[in-house]
Amino acid sequence: MIAHPRPVHDANAPKGGKDFGNLPEWDLTDLYASDDAPEIQRDLDWLKEECASFAADYEGKLADLDAQGMLTCIQRDERLTTVSGRLMSYAGLRYYQLTTDAGRAKFLSDMQDKITTYTTPLVFFSLELNRLADDHLAGLLAENADLARYKPIFDRIRAMKPYQLSDEMEKFLHDMGVVGDAWEKLFDETIAGLSFYVNEEELGLEATTTLLTDPDRDTREAAAQEIARVLGDNIKTFARVHNTQAKEKEVMDRWRGMPTAQTGRHLSNQVEPEVVEALRNAVVNAYPRLSHRYYELKRKWLGLDRMQVWDRNAPLPIEPPKTVDWPTAQDMVMSAYAGFDPRMADIAEPFFTKGWIDAAVKPGKAPGAFAHPTVTDAHPYVMLNYLGKPRDVMTLAHELGHGVHQVLAAEQGELLSSTPLTLAETASVFGEMLTFRKLLDEAKSQAERKTLLAGKVEDMINTVVRQIAFYDFECKLHEARRGGELTPDDINAIWMSVQAESLGPAFDFMDGYEVFWSYIPHFIHSPFYVYAYAFGDGLVNALYAAYTEAPEGFQDKYFDMLRAGGSKHHKELLAPFGLDASDPTFWDKGLSMIEGFIDELEAMED
Repeated sequence: MIAHPRPVHDANAPKGGKDFGNLPEWDLTDLYASDDAPEIQRDLDWLKEECASFAADYEGKLADLDAQGMLTCIQRDERLTTVSGRLMSYAGLRYYQLTTDAGRAKFLSDMQDKITTYTTPLVFFSLELNRLADDHLAGLLAENADLARYKPIFDRIRAMKPYQLSDEMEKFLHDMGVVGDAWEKLFDETIAGLSFYVNEEELGLEATTTLLTDPDRDTREAAAQEIARVLGDNIKTFARVHNTQAKEKEVMDRWRGMPTAQTGRHLSNQVEPEVVEALRNAVVNAYPRLSHRYYELKRKWLGLDRMQVWDRNAPLPIEPPKTVDWPTAQDMVMSAYAGFDPRMADIAEPFFTKGWIDAAVKPGKAPGAFAHPTVTDAHPYVMLNYLGKPRDVMTLAHELGHGVHQVLAAEQGELLSSTPLTLAETASVFGEMLTFRKLLDEAKSQAERKTLLAGKVEDMINTVVRQIAFYDFECKLHEARRGGELTPDDINAIWMSVQAESLGPAFDFMDGYEVFWSYIPHFIHSPFYVYAYAFGDGLVNALYAAYTEAPEGFQDKYFDMLRAGGSKHHKELLAPFGLDASDPTFWDKGLSMIEGFIDELEAMED
């Protein structure tokens, strides 16, 4: 049951690369003092010995354990998860700070190899648990309240029962996992090593994609053309990585008997396929009312006959260029959090003061932004690439929301703290909404209000429409790969089919845009992750509506939901708010908030 926590890469996070005040850097010494700290070898030695001891004590014997014995067993497993998670978190975070450093890459790879080897004897655990009779396990849980607390873990494991292979095959697949990790590292290192040249300046991917939001249209076009050129020059590598990863998944899914490529993600998210399908259909059906309508408005604001892809994230003509320094960004987010509940700001404060955020853009640093929970006896870390854009402030609010959620959920312990992806975006998107609403309330003019509303609509379109388009791209990609090797042109065609549908008739698509799929990390690191963003946005919109309609006692229910971590199903978590994600009409409530913002923007045209 060992779980190696990984960072969450936010696909639509802004990019960047300059100094905007005293930007914080990570202090990883809360995990280990250095990469040669004696505690690392101590923990590796303990892990190796304890994994072997665990297997010797329990393999072939789970059916004979009484309730207290099963509790001791799962608590030992939890400790194994914590120690391995600490090691992998430290190695991973060091690597993401400088992915081009060979020493850090080797340290991460060596750590992955050792932990995979040491934990191979534990593969029996979930397999043997799934061979226990339902009534036998139910009896054990009924006997011991402390053991019953772990019921969600047993339920999660047993959901995989229909797709379980032989013990020997499961051990083989466990050992082979490092091969898939190697392809992920190839992707990361290739992306981090790319150089782009715009206006005679050499830039990384982060700084180049940020130019797509530049007020100067020629600069935006130059950036888009250069991204297309560089990605196009490397497209064979990216196609090879995607082909290999998709094929590996197809083989695994076929052997396990999973009906679709998405099944594994739905199981890990503890969400029913029909709920995801209802979300997907609601968003796709709303494309004309959301993205198509908004981008037609934006086309008029920009004074264009046709929109080009480099206009999608252009600032509005009425929007003065604005740089937000780090202290101001911190104050904006913290005051919004405190305005909702002082407890929220108290939890967020150490991120700024204790080295829990790495904000600056640096050569070789991983792209995007994420919040990584590490382990429950440490604390989360947030990574940004801060460029001083207003949207960077929203990214800070987003990732800090993840961090607050992870701190609260840590109370559940290592095995129960991890929140399914569908709920993992709740606090992050809610944090964004709090920050946005505070700024909107403080708007000093109609033009400022229009700018804020337009920015929020674009963020929501990126979170809902763009991510569902990404999901459709993945579904089509994996389905097509089952029929054979895909050429770069094959993948390009799939990408363009979903882009045209989602962005709408206002756009023309430049030559070269067809390769823009190649730098999205989710497709490699976490297949089908992306619908979690749309799930989270719709959920938060419904939650925020509940907050405005009945604010009394909302904060306590909200904190209880975050504290629950992965210990409750989404149905149980949302019930106190009178919400139910399995209701087909649920998603329309969230989408109607976006429509309402667009209605207001259209009314400003009159």
